[in-house]
Amino acid sequence: MTQVFVDIGSNIDRVQNICACVEQLRLDFPDVKFSKPYESASEGFEGDDFINMSAVFNTDMEYAELLAYLKALEAKQKRTRDGFKFASRTLDVDILLFGDEVLKPDKDVPRAEIVKYPFVLYPLAEIAADVVHPELKQTIGEIAEASELDRNKIWLAELPCL
Repeated sequence: MTQVFVDIGSNIDRVQNICACVEQLRLDFPDVKFSKPYESASEGFEGDDFINMSAVFNTDMEYAELLAYLKALEAKQKRTRDGFKFASRTLDVDILLFGDEVLKPDKDVPRAEIVKYPFVLYPLAEIAADVVHPELKQTIGEIAEASELDRNKIWLAELPCL
């Protein structure tokens, strides 16, 4: 079994789309745990505020199988891919950590966004404080503690499904 950490985000019908994802993850991965949800302004484009949160679960899926599963979750919530990295989205589920694997340069795992964005790092640190980042060789908690990312750029959100 591999312990996997993912980031879940949305800025279109946020509550509906994230809660649909949460419910499906609970069905498919009974051990799943979630961070608190956080709102933040859109990054890199003009758009509605996002809600982001992290989740952790164990799986016996290979990386490619898990990626296909997550893309299917996104598609079920009408996720469209128009080629723009920074755009509004119904649902975005990204693999942050896949066990202690380093899959670069082919795949962005561990995900570079962990240390780039407060809406990724701080929710992850809530549920992965003692997990060692496989490239940086520090715990996620240590990375969050030392980070200069602005915690004030995220604020608590509420989701009825949590």
